[in-house]
Amino acid sequence: MTGAAIHDNAAWAAARPTISVLIPFLRDDPQALMELLDRETEALNGAVELILLDDGTADAALTERLRAAADALRLPVRLITLPANEGRARGRNRLTTAARGHAYLFLDSDMRPDTPHFLQTWRALVAETDPAAAFGGFSLDQAPTDARFAVHRALSAASECVPAATRALTPEKYVYTSNLLVRRDVFAAESFDPGFTGWGWEDVEWAMRVSRRFDVVHIDNPATHMGLDTVEDLARKFDQGAANFARVVALHPAIVQTYPSYRAARALKRLPLLPVARRLMKQAAMTNALPVKTRALALRLYRAAVYADAI
Repeated sequence: MTGAAIHDNAAWAAARPTISVLIPFLRDDPQALMELLDRETEALNGAVELILLDDGTADAALTERLRAAADALRLPVRLITLPANEGRARGRNRLTTAARGHAYLFLDSDMRPDTPHFLQTWRALVAETDPAAAFGGFSLDQAPTDARFAVHRALSAASECVPAATRALTPEKYVYTSNLLVRRDVFAAESFDPGFTGWGWEDVEWAMRVSRRFDVVHIDNPATHMGLDTVEDLARKFDQGAANFARVVALHPAIVQTYPSYRAARALKRLPLLPVARRLMKQAAMTNALPVKTRALALRLYRAAVYADAI
């Protein structure tokens, strides 16, 4: 790990975990999540370790706070601090190289478990069925209700906060690294594609590959996505994700062509004056006077229009 600074807490060296919880972050503070997970320490009986990756935040004060927080936890913790950003796919791949568990639990730093037995549920699943890959789902139960996040809440509630029975119908589609369990040997066979840079789609593309060789299961063990975005921030992420969407289309055309987002992008690609229409969609999504459902629809159309330029 050239250039990486590594800090282990006192519990790290002697630990023999079954599950390695892998938490990447950038310009975020995962301390609250660390402390929530640590509450399960006694019930876990040594089964879980935490590994955090600061993917180039370059904030010495944050690093010191997190080292102190790690030292205060009972769970085994390793904090890896990178001097420069490597990106979502490379960062998660790097996290697995420090992991000692039989299975990896990828957990975003802005997630909050919805139950006090979140890690215990994952440990029981590994012990009972040892799945190749499993997604626990996520919710908005603890998420902020500020008006500026209303559109993101509406989008997420409609397309992402889905029960396991529904997700299981198209298992590769509903896979996000926000709450994803992967067996070590499965990840050794199929890691994240470092060709994905910026925001989005690297987890879905990974699931497309994995689902061809292994069963991807879905359970209801959700965590709340706390990091809701404003419309402006979401639009920026959609802009950044266009190239990644095009990469997924190129790699897995048969699967992606069944997705509504692809069909909408193809339809909009034929629209005259698409750049003008795209600006109007974004403007509508940012107009507070409009109903939230209308703004959410406008933002979905904006995303499809952005993707239309990329395919």
